[in-house]
Amino acid sequence: MAEETILLVDDSRFARQAARNLVAKARPGAVFVEAADGEAAIAAVAAQVPDLVLMDLNMPGRDGLETAAELRKTNPGLAICLVTANIQDAVRERAHALGIAFLGKPMTPEGFANMMAGLGK
Repeated sequence: MAEETILLVDDSRFARQAARNLVAKARPGAVFVEAADGEAAIAAVAAQVPDLVLMDLNMPGRDGLETAAELRKTNPGLAICLVTANIQDAVRERAHALGIAFLGKPMTPEGFANMMAGLGK
């Protein structure tokens, strides 16, 4: 079985590390790629399409929703989850309109498991 690749996109190194620690427990053997902003995420996906993208909303430059929309153009089936503390209905609705999952921060093991189940993974 091929290794699962997960792209963590957040401008906070601490948030990326926290996500890595939580996800590694739930997905042993996963390979992690990190990006600190939307441009780096787009470049990472162009280099190797991951199995899952976990992306923050608020980042310098392109925000997570803008980045997700750009990624959808070239990778329409890519599994993307917006992971953010901004849980406003408008943000959830924009994520849903783009066909991406939504997970509030702080991410919990239960929330991650439910999100993955919703993605069919």
